[in-house]
Amino acid sequence: MSDEAQTAIAHTRHWLLQAVIGLNLCPFAKAVVVKDMVRYQVSLTSDPEAALASLDAELQYLAAADPQTLDTTLLILPHLYPVFLDFNDFLADCDALLHERGLQGVLQIADFHPHYQFAGEAPEDMSHYTNRAPYPTLHLLRESSLDQAVASFPDAAEIFERNMARLRALGPEGWAALGIRSPGGTMAP
Repeated sequence: MSDEAQTAIAHTRHWLLQAVIGLNLCPFAKAVVVKDMVRYQVSLTSDPEAALASLDAELQYLAAADPQTLDTTLLILPHLYPVFLDFNDFLADCDALLHERGLQGVLQIADFHPHYQFAGEAPEDMSHYTNRAPYPTLHLLRESSLDQAVASFPDAAEIFERNMARLRALGPEGWAALGIRSPGGTMAP
């Protein structure tokens, strides 16, 4: 594995531990991380077709893997679509691939990006940080695991609202203090 890929994984793990788990943005994440059931893969391509080929391989790998040993995959794409809106458009191709492979209802794809922005929110709003990661990243999840997690969490529908409030209260200084890195350096607001 190249130094660049190792760095991307290290930055992503730091984000996962400090933000996703540390801020409890996803109450389901800690268990799979503690059990070492997360696969980290890096594709250094800037070509969308090559990225889709990497996604295809990871979808098939996760679908075939034993759910007791591998629950989720983070496909990190450091050079793909640095502009969020371009990455957002790419997600339609990702969903189409999921359907082509007959994996809808089996796997789900969530997305993260260093410049993630929700429609209708001011560009500087901290709520965007619920989906900001150091690199463009596709999170492949098992639907069955997600269903189990949601069933065990009584107010799962409130997670998003709670996260937005938590990040707004944290503010730019609090986020910067987490030391999360992106390709251009610190991922500060």
